[in-house]
Amino acid sequence: MPCLDEIYDVVGVGAGHAGCEAALACARLGLETIMFTVSIDSIALMPCNPNIGGSSKGHLVRELDALGGEMGKNIDKTFIQSKMLNESKGPAVHSLRAQADKQDYTREMRRTLENTDHLMLRQAEVSEIVVEDGKIRGVKTFSGAVYRSKAVVLATGTYLNARCIYGDVSNATGPNGLQAANHLTDSLKANGVEMFRFKTGTPARVDKRSIDFSKMDEQFGDRRVVPFSFSTDPETIRKDQVSCWLTYTNERTHDIIRANLDRSPLFSGAIEGTGPRYCPSIEDKVVKFPDKERHQVFIEPEGLYTNEMYLGGMSSSLPEDVQYAMYRTVVGLEHVKIVRNAYAIEYDCINSRQLKPTLEFKDIEGLFSGGQFNGSSGYEEAAVQGFMAGVNAAMKVMGREPFVLDRSQAYIGVLIDDLVTKENHEPYRMMTSRAEYRLLLRQDNADLRLREIGHQIGLVSDEEFDRTLQKKKDIEAEVDRLEHTNIGANGKVQEFLERHGSTPLKTGATLAELVRRPELNYEMLAELDDKRPELSSDTAEQVNINIKYEGYIRRQKQQVAQFKKLESKRLDDDFDYSTVKSLRREAVQKLNLYKPISIGQASRISGVSPADISVLLVYLEQRRHGGRREEND
Repeated sequence: MPCLDEIYDVVGVGAGHAGCEAALACARLGLETIMFTVSIDSIALMPCNPNIGGSSKGHLVRELDALGGEMGKNIDKTFIQSKMLNESKGPAVHSLRAQADKQDYTREMRRTLENTDHLMLRQAEVSEIVVEDGKIRGVKTFSGAVYRSKAVVLATGTYLNARCIYGDVSNATGPNGLQAANHLTDSLKANGVEMFRFKTGTPARVDKRSIDFSKMDEQFGDRRVVPFSFSTDPETIRKDQVSCWLTYTNERTHDIIRANLDRSPLFSGAIEGTGPRYCPSIEDKVVKFPDKERHQVFIEPEGLYTNEMYLGGMSSSLPEDVQYAMYRTVVGLEHVKIVRNAYAIEYDCINSRQLKPTLEFKDIEGLFSGGQFNGSSGYEEAAVQGFMAGVNAAMKVMGREPFVLDRSQAYIGVLIDDLVTKENHEPYRMMTSRAEYRLLLRQDNADLRLREIGHQIGLVSDEEFDRTLQKKKDIEAEVDRLEHTNIGANGKVQEFLERHGSTPLKTGATLAELVRRPELNYEMLAELDDKRPELSSDTAEQVNINIKYEGYIRRQKQQVAQFKKLESKRLDDDFDYSTVKSLRREAVQKLNLYKPISIGQASRISGVSPADISVLLVYLEQRRHGGRREEND
């Protein structure tokens, strides 16, 4: 029977946060791109929490924006509350989080996709990948249609053989009751792809009218909103913000959970998949932390369009009668009514060690993947992987050099390096503690770090890049001025210092020296600084941080220089490590399995010791000198 047969440059499979970024990157680089989804209405769906960003995740979104991605711009258009987290701590861990209106977020992203040149959206289930001689040739859909392409990006999220579970109830559906994708896994396995079975979960959604907010702590947004996107003018997104609410579980809650653990599929064995360590269900929390008297519950609105509220911190797969009983023990939820039950979801994903740092499969040329399909969790982690996979798919098709960020350049680099280098037997979640150079990789300087790279790729406009260059110049000029501007120990200065609990001056000092004092900052010193230029708030922030943390920043840059030396020592991806004498057997096995691209990456593989790295370095040096001798002969 004749079937539809079409040709594209790139095929994207999945339209979640990873799929959207991948497709947009390819299309914006001028490649004819088609993106498949099981439901057009689920584009950029937020099936779990109604927010973007948060600790470390906010870093990812701002880095994505600096490179030319879309998530930051989209949440700036659709947020209903915005808050900078961890402001009482140092700038390295400041992280932006915004509550989203879920429907607006989806609608706005769909509008962007539908109006992007070179991009076609298609509702269909991809059931097969077409591989010939180790190279991707396209995909087939369940209907038999063939879509030939030079590259394919898999971003299937939690839909592959998905199963939603609570109590004894098990539905073969994707999130929010959407259709699962039940055929692609077999095709992947037939082509040698190793699959894992992971799980995640989500709490109940409840009726706002059944909540007693008077018993809870109200959580407000920031008065001064910091946008996620460096392209967004802060003045254009001022709005009335909605509140979130904070409450807690108690011993009654925990007693009900303990009494019903035998009915939990998580503990009965009904759930096979491995769950996320850092986003556990309430059952997990109660079992693993038996001495903890209470757990935080964060009540978040799903949007302005609905009365549904999200019970953050209380994911569960317990039966619905138990859900009702435990939720109603929480202060303020005594009469709560559930709109959607909490559930766990199981799904197929890949063992990410099969990927190169470009997110291309090692054994299938032209096949890329991103998002939860790679064994990670979270909207933000998904989006940045989708973007990187999409860009590298485009680079492949265009014959350009692949694009890799290392651990010293971005949280994105840390995330991908962890996925492809370390053994991940549970959904991976980004955390600030995973980054070795987090004082350099702050969310506030993502544009200064990455805008130039985005411009080189072709996804950041000349205008945006010029703006970043001007910002850099302004920061450097102002830091230099402060380092060379002296103020005397006059009465006005001494009174200012006394007022702010700072030691009076015995002799003159530079403004930079005063900025470095813990109790003072750049903004406060404005009243002593008559010649201060007018700077934007984000430029002024950079001036303050660069001066205040100068010593720490310098030290971290020295550490990065050492790191770069190991990263620059390249390794052949087809090298047989069994030929290197003195390498331990485990190291040989792991190195042949992972095929690292550099000594740096090799050093981060579990089972490869510092002694093994020393052996490799000696071997490379000997081989280099041997090659030179051959040339001289």
